[in-house]
Formats: sequence, C-alpha cells, structure tokens
Amino acid sequence: MNADFQRDLIPRADALDLIGELNSLKDRLHDAAHQWTLLDESGHVLAAPSFTELFQHATDAQALSHDVLRLTADFARSPHHTTRAGHTVLKHLTTAVTMSLHAASQFSETAESALSLSRTTGPTNRHYLENSMVLNHATARAYLRRGSKSLRDAAKELDDHLGFQRFLGTLTLQGDRPAPPPPAPGGRHR
Repeated sequence: MNADFQRDLIPRADALDLIGELNSLKDRLHDAAHQWTLLDESGHVLAAPSFTELFQHATDAQALSHDVLRLTADFARSPHHTTRAGHTVLKHLTTAVTMSLHAASQFSETAESALSLSRTTGPTNRHYLENSMVLNHATARAYLRRGSKSLRDAAKELDDHLGFQRFLGTLTLQGDRPAPPPPAPGGRHR
C-alpha cells in the first residue's frame, strides 16, 4: 500500500473511540427528543406548563449542544479530518452542531412563552402563546432528532471506513503470499 493512500486511513483505534463517543452522544440526543415532552397524554398543553421544567429542557439542550460542539472541535483539530472519510464525518458533525444549537434556542423560546403564559389573562393571547410553545417545543425536539441522525451518519461513515480498511487488509495479505512454485520439470507426458 503506498504512503499517500495510507495517510488517507484513520487508525482503527481512533475510529473505534470516535464511533463510541458518537453513539453515546447520538443516544443522548435521541433520548432527550423522546423524553422531553410538553403535552399531556391527550395531546393538550398542561394547564400551567412549568417554566422551570421547560427552562431545564433548554439548559440540558445547551449542555448537549456543548458536548456535540466539543466533539466536533476535537475532531477538527485531529489530523483525521483531512482524510476522505474524515471530511464526510466532519460534515455530519457540523450539521449535528447546528441542529443541537437550534434545539437549545427553540427550548429557550418555549420556556419564555411559558413564563409569558403565566401572566396572560385573555383567551386569545393564551391560545397564541400555547400554540407558540407547542410549535417551538416540537421544533426543538425535531432538531434533536436531526442532530442525532447526523451523529449516527458520522458513526456509520467511520464504520464503513473501517470495513474498507478490513477489505484492504485482506487484499494486502493476499498480495504478500509467495507465488506457488512452478511445476517440476520432467512431468509425465502422454
């Protein structure tokens, strides 16, 4: 295998470590998207949505976003981001950063609406704020799901890269085998 081609490979141990981090973070975003709810079981906004709980969603989403950003920055500082697979992984990671940042912002707007809702007296304003809360919260959860998908896609890219390395390894092993000896002279002729 030539040296230029080898530079385009991410070492197996590094790829496996990153896949583990990506899967862990992917699961955390996915779980948050499914666990953080605003509506009751019948699909209606609670009579008095808790600003504290909704603000906690924003705070936790910000922490998740920070973790995605840190992982992306660490990968961008590594020499692996310049490889073909690394470039694709970095694209997925930057998408995950964008999605997680949008999620935190949408959760913050949901909490802001909940705070305003507690001071609203008119039914029209209350209806508007409730709809705004539902839309912002659903959008935030969708951003978390999309961020989780981007992390999953990054892990899949690395897994495919490892599969390619395994394939190359089998080709290299086959190429290193000595050629079979030529047939012995004086074989039987008919």
